[in-house]
Amino acid sequence: MHRLPRGGGAGPARCANRARRPSMSPELIAPVMFGTLVVVLMAGFPVAFSLAAVAAVFGIAGVVSGAFTAPFLLNMPLRVQGVFNSDNFLAIPMFVLMGLILERTGIAEDTLLALGRLFRKQPGGLLVATLVVGSLLSAITGFVSASVIAMGLIALPTMLKAGYDAKLATGSIAAAGTLAQMLPPSLVLIVLAEQVEVPLVEIFHAALLPSAMLVGLYLVYVVAATRWRPGLAPPLMDGATASVSAWKEAAVAAGVPLALILAVLASIFFGIATPTEGGAVGVCAALLIGLAKRRLSRQRLSEALTNAGVLCSSVIFLLLGASFFMLVFRGFDGQVWIEQLFAHLPQGQLPFLLFVCVGIFLLGFFLDFFEIAFIVVPLIAPVARKLGIDMIWFTVIVAVVLQTSFMHPPFGIALYNLRSVAPPEVRTSDIYLGAIPFLILQMVMVGILVAFPGIASTPPPAATLTDKQVEDALRQTPEPTAEPPSDPIPTK
Repeated sequence: MHRLPRGGGAGPARCANRARRPSMSPELIAPVMFGTLVVVLMAGFPVAFSLAAVAAVFGIAGVVSGAFTAPFLLNMPLRVQGVFNSDNFLAIPMFVLMGLILERTGIAEDTLLALGRLFRKQPGGLLVATLVVGSLLSAITGFVSASVIAMGLIALPTMLKAGYDAKLATGSIAAAGTLAQMLPPSLVLIVLAEQVEVPLVEIFHAALLPSAMLVGLYLVYVVAATRWRPGLAPPLMDGATASVSAWKEAAVAAGVPLALILAVLASIFFGIATPTEGGAVGVCAALLIGLAKRRLSRQRLSEALTNAGVLCSSVIFLLLGASFFMLVFRGFDGQVWIEQLFAHLPQGQLPFLLFVCVGIFLLGFFLDFFEIAFIVVPLIAPVARKLGIDMIWFTVIVAVVLQTSFMHPPFGIALYNLRSVAPPEVRTSDIYLGAIPFLILQMVMVGILVAFPGIASTPPPAATLTDKQVEDALRQTPEPTAEPPSDPIPTK
């Protein structure tokens, strides 16, 4: 038999095969890509550009190695088009602008002062007012940092001047500010709804009761603590009993933002308006409120528009970078690698949910919400859907866990924000210790949602038939069945 010389005719074929064969299997490239992103983020580079840069480098590596072809990367313009066509993301600028306009008009400060006068004879009256106003401000702004900083500047000096305990005061402010994670119309819920591909209206509906329950837990704790130890939050004894005018003032001050939020949510819940249309109506109402209060100057409106543009632009760049990263990551079958990681856990929904909650809780120490929503949630959502988990309930669970993570000392973002605006006499240890009771309440809320998932899930609509459909079904005649042969074959 004729033998080819070593390094002769077989050489080009071997070189061609070697060129076509990837130097590293896609199963190994996917974890390397994810690890590279973690290293780049820990180095302090901007998240949006880090995502795009890592995706570009590994995208070129994937084309060169043969993991996928160059036309595969041309799917990115389609993903960008899908982002801009999303109804959920179109609602973000509207709600952001609504919150910024209401913040500039000083509605939160007016509400706090009115409620403070109303409850000045009660121990812990300012704490109750802070939780109520903080809840309204969180629902309006939709951002933890904005809510915590605003309440820290408005309420904390007043409570300290009244002799309130620094731990209880700072804990109440941080807890009220973190409600922006889950209190509709929360931007967090908007982003999560898009990432897990569930209707935004159902997410708002499912998160409303858990949010109200959590606010109720906060109020019960504050009232019980101040009743048990009135010295923690002494009543303001320099005023008389609340008059009818004080009640009217409080009703107007708290009723205006509450009515605005309820009107927007009701229009969305009952199908009168889409989330984007509801946000647009909210912006118009906020403008009218600012004009009625004569506080919406040209400068304040310009600041609100500028801040809304900057914030929405950062979200868009982050989303585009995450979309590019996820495209390349899926090109290396990264979702298969993620599923294999979860395959090592005990079978069932509860071990998966426990692992996800602990992981997101720890990631919240170092990453912002948008980073977790755009990077981590798209990786775990397919696994959750494969396990048969209710995605609406799962979304609410993720929002509550993130809220808990932002309150955990010493890494909680809400605590950092509060420390930046707290007076020098408030120690950092006071902020940490004050957050612990509210952190426990948030963990209790997570346990309640796990034990009773019906609280945060929407039942499927009942199937109904019209009268015409019933009549058509009754008129249908059954199809004739095949008769047995007249001369059957005898069986043994």
